[in-house]
Amino acid sequence: MSALTGVQHIALTVTDVDRSVPWYERVLGFAAESRTDRADGRSTVRLRGFGVTLTLVQHPHGAHAPFDEYRPGLDHLTFSVPEAASWPGRLDECGVPYSDTPDGVALRDPDGIRLVLACPAGR
Repeated sequence: MSALTGVQHIALTVTDVDRSVPWYERVLGFAAESRTDRADGRSTVRLRGFGVTLTLVQHPHGAHAPFDEYRPGLDHLTFSVPEAASWPGRLDECGVPYSDTPDGVALRDPDGIRLVLACPAGR
């Protein structure tokens, strides 16, 4: 068996890619790279930024219940930032509520998925 070499991409289920894609672009600086709309109604948009490929997936018959990190599945997604001090101003400009964490800031995307912007220890 060969060793894992990294993360190929992260896929998040969202209720509306047309709402979520602009948010990830505007707030976090991702850039949409490709979009696929299938005949069954499933839409996927691949975004790139900061060495990460993030895929947002909208399922045609998906539940529209709010995200809940207390259910099995994703708890949160943390992005590394070189320093966290500038993010509160940026999030304020974008009208995105956030809270401080010991190593950065926590926020939620349009579907309530908890995202954390964290600085490596000691910075």
